[in-house]
Amino acid sequence: MRAVHTLTPSTCWIGGSGGTILKTTNGGKRWSTFKVPGADSLDFRDIHAFNREVAVAMSAGTAETDKAKIYRTEDGGKSWNLVYQTTQNGVFLDGIDFWDKNKGICLGDPIDGHLYILTTEDGGKSWQELPLEKRPVAEPGEASFAASGTSILATGKGNVYIGTGGSKFARVFRSEDYGRSWEVSATPLAAGPTSGIFGLRFWTKKHGMAVGGDYKRTTDSTQNVLMTTDGGITWKLTAMTKPTGLKECVALYHKTDAIWTGETELRADDYALIATGPSGSSYSIDKGKSWRQLGIEGFHAVSFAANVGYAVGAKGLVGKIEKVSMKKKRRRLQLIEE
Repeated sequence: MRAVHTLTPSTCWIGGSGGTILKTTNGGKRWSTFKVPGADSLDFRDIHAFNREVAVAMSAGTAETDKAKIYRTEDGGKSWNLVYQTTQNGVFLDGIDFWDKNKGICLGDPIDGHLYILTTEDGGKSWQELPLEKRPVAEPGEASFAASGTSILATGKGNVYIGTGGSKFARVFRSEDYGRSWEVSATPLAAGPTSGIFGLRFWTKKHGMAVGGDYKRTTDSTQNVLMTTDGGITWKLTAMTKPTGLKECVALYHKTDAIWTGETELRADDYALIATGPSGSSYSIDKGKSWRQLGIEGFHAVSFAANVGYAVGAKGLVGKIEKVSMKKKRRRLQLIEE
């Protein structure tokens, strides 16, 4: 499983292989399992929930094999409508995200030298292909990784970020107008056919993080964390996570009473960054300057709502992170496997 969206501390949606969707509405005490009709061969790599009833799920896979699809439910997962599919050669969807209940964006691997991008303005009921001339130009071999659904991030009012790899550079594309125009920045993260940026997270308009590595060398001790303090224009390497190795997703834990107003930063005692990947999970309470090991369990993705998070991994592994204390004399994170 690689898709997870924690909507509230009690409600979480998960997407997996075999056309499987999971949902809890009572904090993980019980999970409902749904099989999307006709989707037995699909691998849901990203999911976005609007509430307990409405969610959108994206499958990764080539269009030539009929696996590039997006589904939507309005009855809590009991039934699903196919809202997007294509047979266009080369289409491979990587992730989706939404700014609000109406506007959303979907990222795919490059077609004709440009990133493949879809947009929606009706909450995912219909999707439109962004015109070729408005899509970012990709380098030969450049693409995003459909590992955690976080290689694309929509935030604020029209801001969107895309992390890439697969080529000579790991880059971050950014737009401030819902994807109508784009800028791009090179980063110092190592890149290659199987390496680059896998996940993105911003906690203010200017402050953000990118994590990555090499999916064929998941335990390598190479620098795997980037930081920006200018809204994604420039990126710098910071301390390696502990345990080291590929990190596919980074998420934000914060207290329910923490300061969270647009560009206002959270206090260090009020939030932590959680990074996860096949080699294990790490946390930082100093904006990525140092990392501590959270667990050796290998997860692909993690998602938080306030101070409760759920993580998903291979072979149906689901974890719950809660009960976090960040007092100066006592810092504790607990990982609870479901």
